[in-house]
Amino acid sequence: MKKRVLAAAALTGSVLLTAACGGGASTPKPSGQGVLAGVCPSTVVIQTDWYATPERAAAYQLVGPNGTVDPKKGAYTGPLGDTGVNVEVRLGGPFLGGQPVPAQMYQDDSITLGLVPTDEQVRAKAKFPLTGVFASLAKNPQIIMWDPATYTINSWKDVAATNAPILYSEGKIYMDYLIASGYVKKEQADASYDGTPSRFVAEHGRVVQQAYVSNEPYRWEHDVKGWQKPTGHLLVADAGYESYPHAWSVRSGELDKLRPCLQKLVPMLQQAQIDYVTNPDPTNQALLRIAQTIPDGPPISAAGNTDSVRVQLENKIVANGPGNTLGNFDTDRVTRAIAQVTPLLRAKGQQVPDNLTAADLVTNEFIDPAKGLKQQG
Repeated sequence: MKKRVLAAAALTGSVLLTAACGGGASTPKPSGQGVLAGVCPSTVVIQTDWYATPERAAAYQLVGPNGTVDPKKGAYTGPLGDTGVNVEVRLGGPFLGGQPVPAQMYQDDSITLGLVPTDEQVRAKAKFPLTGVFASLAKNPQIIMWDPATYTINSWKDVAATNAPILYSEGKIYMDYLIASGYVKKEQADASYDGTPSRFVAEHGRVVQQAYVSNEPYRWEHDVKGWQKPTGHLLVADAGYESYPHAWSVRSGELDKLRPCLQKLVPMLQQAQIDYVTNPDPTNQALLRIAQTIPDGPPISAAGNTDSVRVQLENKIVANGPGNTLGNFDTDRVTRAIAQVTPLLRAKGQQVPDNLTAADLVTNEFIDPAKGLKQQG
């Protein structure tokens, strides 16, 4: 496959060139001066949904490579360049105490933005309404993964015939979609996945498991003791599942109050993702340092991080949306995602408001249409 060379479009006015070098051993207080001072919260808090990984690297790119790691809080903090504010990126997973990001955002109003997939926005809408303002990933990296020496799977149509147990994390709506679509038999779904390779290795590949295309295939082949051979995979997105994986969202009731901040901040979020995939090494080193300082997360290696960026670009996980703009939402796609998950959630007794529309979940108001990735020959 041809190597893609990416360049950032429309760098005019970007402050993230300085942010890439920002931060120090300790977190300085904001200067009170800069384009975001007095406009945004003095510390912009970004709540992620998992540990610090390349799929979530745009948040860490905002802080730069020299931020402060707080292992007890599970946070990475530093100044956002010379904008006059700090950024605090909070890890998810166990640091959320088992709560989904939407519930956490309504429990802790210091959180400015949370990373929430479209399907979770729909599930949360009745109690914890959120509005997505930026889509850092264009495609969901979620896959199912298997041992090709054990199972012959060429497309989603082949999965059910294997009768293989499919390990996944409880509550993932995409599995309900796969079952409803006939791609997975109900009896195949095994919600006991613990995030580790232990059962996959122990059963010598006789199970299928959930994973990220940008993480586990490389790690299983190169780093997982007892395995260290190639795997096969299918993207859930290629089964027709439309949800955006990371809508950077605010509490809907605070959209008006945050509007002046978001008008300046969201283009910086776009630029952070562009800067990361264009020159990932500094932030990848920060991800390594975070993983070394905060224990019990997924194993992370320098080579794995490098490969993750390659895979994200190759599979268009990070890619432009409509109009060659990075980070904007395709509202027709959001409409389709709502239609996909609403009956699945209601079948489980969960409340979804009637007549939910894309405008209830996302807005492109703050997106700079000139910011995007472009391919150069």
